[in-house]
Amino acid sequence: MATLREKNVLVTGGGRGIGRAIALAFASEGCRVAITGRTQASLDAVAKEIRAKGAKALPLCCDVTRKDEVDALNREIAGEFGGIQILVNNAGMAPAAAFLEMEDRLWNQVLKVNLTGAYHCCKVFLPAMIAAKWGRIINIASTVAKVAYPYIAAYTASKHGLLGLTRALAIEMARTGVTVNAICPGYVETELTLGNAARMAEKTGKEVEEVLKLFKSATPQNRLIAPEEVADLAVMLASESTGGITGQAINVDGGAVMV
Repeated sequence: MATLREKNVLVTGGGRGIGRAIALAFASEGCRVAITGRTQASLDAVAKEIRAKGAKALPLCCDVTRKDEVDALNREIAGEFGGIQILVNNAGMAPAAAFLEMEDRLWNQVLKVNLTGAYHCCKVFLPAMIAAKWGRIINIASTVAKVAYPYIAAYTASKHGLLGLTRALAIEMARTGVTVNAICPGYVETELTLGNAARMAEKTGKEVEEVLKLFKSATPQNRLIAPEEVADLAVMLASESTGGITGQAINVDGGAVMV
């Protein structure tokens, strides 16, 4: 696989969980890595880990739901690294609520973060990729982009939308040298998953460990996915040798969804 050394990467939602693992994986490849999120302390901690690998890091707070902040982010990264060549849209939220009890505010916020945020980043960072005749966009979706579960209607709708955006953009970019793909993780061992398990336990009267066992039993492999497994696939999709892979939605879910 051709080297990614000195490629410029942006990982949104890079301060924890899957985003952190992806940022560190690209750092291990010798990339310059910009990470965004809403908590500077978390970003700074990940940036320290990136630099410990000998890679350059740029931790920047940014609300991807605001186009003006993404524009400012682009200018700041360009000043430090030059144009972004690899964009990983990972910022997301996954609150649970019964549909009839869900507030409109929650619905709108989930779609803004999970779908509109990715739209903003693609819109802002794509022109430089097209001009360079090379680029990689990797959208972190979910298995719920292909199936559905109760109590997460907003999350499910947003990830279905992200998968649609991935495919439509892949077709438009097909002759530009830019590939666009989605990764669809199942239950990943992150703070987000553990938090969801705790909330479900509270609502159902179960212990958190019982809920986690239910999550694991939903997969043939009977386990949670490690964030690093998602990160390794992101690095592969960004490589020079995978230029023929575009418009795809690849599951990393222990065999839970075979679609």
